[in-house]
Amino acid sequence: MHAWRWLRAPATARRGWWDATPRAPSFAAEQRATLVNVKLKWVKDKELDVAVSRERHLRAAHQLLDLVSSQPGHRVFRSDLIADRSVKKLFGSADAAFEFLARFHTLFALHRAGVSLTDAGLDLRRREVECLCAIEPDLVERLRRLLMLTLPRKLPLHTVDLLRWDLGLPSDYRSSILRRYPDHFALEQPDGDERVWLRLLSWDDSLAVSELEKGADGGDTNYLSFPVSFTRGFGLRSKCMSWLREWQELPYTSPYADPSGLDRRTDVSEKRNVGVFHELLHLTVAKRTERRNVSNMRKLLGMPQKFTKVFERHPGIFYISRVLNTQTVVLREAYGGGSKLLEKYAHPLAAIREEYSTMMKAALPPRTRGRRSHDASNESDEGFEREEEQELTE
Repeated sequence: MHAWRWLRAPATARRGWWDATPRAPSFAAEQRATLVNVKLKWVKDKELDVAVSRERHLRAAHQLLDLVSSQPGHRVFRSDLIADRSVKKLFGSADAAFEFLARFHTLFALHRAGVSLTDAGLDLRRREVECLCAIEPDLVERLRRLLMLTLPRKLPLHTVDLLRWDLGLPSDYRSSILRRYPDHFALEQPDGDERVWLRLLSWDDSLAVSELEKGADGGDTNYLSFPVSFTRGFGLRSKCMSWLREWQELPYTSPYADPSGLDRRTDVSEKRNVGVFHELLHLTVAKRTERRNVSNMRKLLGMPQKFTKVFERHPGIFYISRVLNTQTVVLREAYGGGSKLLEKYAHPLAAIREEYSTMMKAALPPRTRGRRSHDASNESDEGFEREEEQELTE
């Protein structure tokens, strides 16, 4: 059970927070450095941990599904599977790969000669392909907006690959989407750089509107506050409440705007940084991504050193899940205190992935199936820096 505190400015007070009297912060307040010495602790959110754990094994299964369904007759020979580099990288050995395939027999069918999809798996795959075709304009828009968030309007292709699943892009997006939209995207390799970059060719002002700005209903977008919520046991101190209230009242900078005029040592700049990640997570299908996926985007997003600390500094906006041996940043507002996306954030591709997860879960023994939700919220945090208390000053 959650005790939710929604800390958002009422519609009648776009510049305020809990009061209905608009107040424009003074210049000193706008340029104030983050000097308030308060501590925030990390508190486990079982519901959001369950949400993250629901995709356990799904990406690995989907990679194999891509491989199998891309072959003639939707069947891959054992020798080809064993020789495939991506399979070796994913599982380490052929035996581990075949053990995985046998485990999820509701999706994959093992034969003496190779592997195919079950009838149910093939039907769901066909529906997924149809879904991807139908939502392609949406996927293109998400990719364009992602590139618009960056200062140089481009990203290393490797970074896009890391975010591909979260954005909903198909595995063949390089040869499909990028080629079909040459007016929007171009691949380039600068001199002296081994990396290939994806560049945005066309800027669209109609896309440069953040989700927070869309919620302003045409009102003043210069002073917007973020939806904030805390789970039971967080225990906000009065000092922290005061700081957070003042921080919410500071000017809002669009994540698509030029941040060069902001002093990185101020709370106003930090609010812009929060806004960038708030928008980036909104671009993802499940409103979450692994922390490491954005760890190399500091300069590209115009961020300061240790920029991902904003996730810990604002636990009412972001939640860091530590299950599945990684750290996943979740946008709290999209789940509303539960383990499933709120209806208004539902995405067709998310529904397809949920069906895959359900199909895979059905292959597990009943006892294992029953433990899933419990284990998801009680996995060990071993190997991670717990950071039970986070300083709000650096």
